[in-house]
Amino acid sequence: MAKEKDNDKKQILLRISPTLWKELAAWAEDDFRSINGQIEYLLTEAVKKRKKGGKSQQAVNRDISK
Repeated sequence: MAKEKDNDKKQILLRISPTLWKELAAWAEDDFRSINGQIEYLLTEAVKKRKKGGKSQQAVNRDISK
């Protein structure tokens, strides 16, 4: 996958529950981020963790989801 420039960000529509929104808002405030910034940070960290886990971690995740 080719790396895109950070300023070429994609826009998405995300529907989440009001409860999750409140939790993310509180967490973002604690970390001095916007809610959008917090969601982007969490997704980035999840992708890094998944890549770091390698194929063995992907197999574990696949088994859990069954």
